[in-house]
Amino acid sequence: MARNTARPLSPHLSIWRWGPHMLVSILHRATGMALSVGGLFLLTWWLLALSGSAGAYATFSGFIGWQPLGIPVVLIGLVALSWSFFQHTLSGVRHLVMDIGAGFELVTNKRMAYATLAGSFLLTVAFWALILGKAA
Repeated sequence: MARNTARPLSPHLSIWRWGPHMLVSILHRATGMALSVGGLFLLTWWLLALSGSAGAYATFSGFIGWQPLGIPVVLIGLVALSWSFFQHTLSGVRHLVMDIGAGFELVTNKRMAYATLAGSFLLTVAFWALILGKAA
């Protein structure tokens, strides 16, 4: 048998038809990385500031409230980080459901993917409404 060199050796993103399940799977990896890098950095800094002096905590608090040009850049980053948390968590639940052998039907898989995206958005909005509502 002669091998057709025009065909790819293995499936890759350019030959598959995109769907919400692919997006959620890729977002699961990306949000995991974002949480590992950004989330761990902020959590470590916050814990060190909390256990340190009042000046250390004031520095951390000043960074959290930093608004260059009137834009709350860090707040936007925190909202994105919290969305990453909810997206990663719900996507992890989706993967657990699939690990037990359920949800492989295409329609069910797409519905779970859409539910993951919608759920992460709604949980992020509710979370920040709660936080900003208590701050006001």
